Amino acid sequence: MKPVIGGWSLRRRVITLLTVVGVLLIGLAAAEAAMAARNRTQIDAVLNQTGPLRVQSQELLNALLDQETAIRGYAVSGDPADLSPYREGLEQEKTVVASMRTLLDDYPQIGQELRIVEEQTAQWRQSVAEPVITTTEQNGTRAGQALVTEAARQQFDQVRSAVNDLQEEILTAREQAASNVRTSSNILVVLLIVAALVVVVAGALLLLSLDRMVIRPLIGLADQVREVAEGDYQHGIATTGPPEFVRLGEDVDAMRQKIAADLAEVRAARERIEWVNSQLQKQAEELTRSNRDLEQFAYVASHDLQEPLRKVASFCQLLQRRYAGQLDERADQYIAFAVDGAQRMQRLINDLLAFSRIGRLTTGFVEVDLNKVMGDVAGQTEAARQYADAELTWTELPVISGEEPLLTNLLANLVSNSIKFRRPDVPSKVHVSARLVGSEWEITCQDNGIGIEPEFADKIFVIFQRLHSKDAYPGTGIGLAIVKKIVEYHGGRVWVDTDVPEGTAIRFTLPALPQDVEAAAAADPADEPNAPTVGDPTPSTEAPAALEEQADGADQPDRADERPESGRTGDMRETVG
Repeated sequence: MKPVIGGWSLRRRVITLLTVVGVLLIGLAAAEAAMAARNRTQIDAVLNQTGPLRVQSQELLNALLDQETAIRGYAVSGDPADLSPYREGLEQEKTVVASMRTLLDDYPQIGQELRIVEEQTAQWRQSVAEPVITTTEQNGTRAGQALVTEAARQQFDQVRSAVNDLQEEILTAREQAASNVRTSSNILVVLLIVAALVVVVAGALLLLSLDRMVIRPLIGLADQVREVAEGDYQHGIATTGPPEFVRLGEDVDAMRQKIAADLAEVRAARERIEWVNSQLQKQAEELTRSNRDLEQFAYVASHDLQEPLRKVASFCQLLQRRYAGQLDERADQYIAFAVDGAQRMQRLINDLLAFSRIGRLTTGFVEVDLNKVMGDVAGQTEAARQYADAELTWTELPVISGEEPLLTNLLANLVSNSIKFRRPDVPSKVHVSARLVGSEWEITCQDNGIGIEPEFADKIFVIFQRLHSKDAYPGTGIGLAIVKKIVEYHGGRVWVDTDVPEGTAIRFTLPALPQDVEAAAAADPADEPNAPTVGDPTPSTEAPAALEEQADGADQPDRADERPESGRTGDMRETVG
């Protein structure tokens, strides 16, 4: 059963929670900033206003006391020097009052008390201080002392009382500012605690929400996926939580279903493959049995069939030699047909056996010098070259890994074909060369003969395929098929190059030795052996052994059981076409 996708998504929930927390924190931060500014203002009031006002009020009182004491002293002594404190106190009073007024903008009540002090002080100076000074100057100390009465003292006490009231008001303002500082500080601490609580609560809510909405659904999904990974591909995956996780679970379950379907197809395909393999095994066994039968047939063909065929050919040749000219012309023609047919059948059987033995009767791969092989080929084809006035040349050839008899047969077939398919009016020239292409040697046998049409380039490598009649060019048509099989047995390929201007160029590849490839890779580009080897061709004068002459019946002994020597392919000496 699929879970219903609904409610807020995880993204929306997280964003909402973070938004609420952010708004609360911003509000708290704004309140804390405002409270901090207010607290700073109140501290400034305590430190820079009420505190200095209290000190200046005391200085004001001291200045007034200095004035009152100076008046009393002058009234007693009459010495003008005793008035100096009075005048200094007056100047100090003015300075202090002016300084206090600059601090009273936020304290109108203190300013009112300061004005009362100024009025009381002015009345005292007008009614007491100035008359005492004038009287003492004019009438002497006795007259001056007479003015310093109890009423004068009471009037100065009123001034002192006004200054005390001023100080009390300043003290009250200071206490109020200090109280405001304490209150704002407490509020600021409370706001900080509230902000910390908001962060802690938000963090706890976030952790709980993540545990309920993220961690638990993910753990459940992981457990179900693990069950599927362990092989239970039919286990359905259901996910709870935010809509994103539900959709993720559905996607994972869809992937599981697809994997299960693919595995079912793979199992079915594996069953089909196993069935096909069993059929192939049966066919392989059948082919093995068939190959054994073919090998038995080859043995019979090489022994049991050749023996009666040799007898037929021998007795036909005896008839031809002994009764030639004694019978009529038609009888001689029939006997010639029988001899020719027996000999051609013998050559076909020998060539077919040689073709079938390639790759089965192996002597093992060894390093073979193709220059030495070409010397042997030159010796084998010397008679044919002398008869056709042909020239065989080759450039420096490599050393490869292979079977020397097969490689000799390969090159002998190519050279013999080039000599056989020559132009009547042009001396035959055959050239063999090699070049390194990648990790293979590309070997070319090129002649100036009649050439091959492009449409027949692939047909010539098919067994028993001929492009010319046996009267024009003798042979069994198996030579190039043997060439193709030998090349493929050595891991190469063979083809006809149809782009040469004249004649025929048959190219084939053979794997190069690792040291040759490494030497070519280390050489300079100009010295790479990939380019065709250039130089004076080596004449084909090595090993000038004469090619065994084919038995044509004329030189055979007059015995019916004698084996003719023509058509010998098994010992790699027949030059076939």
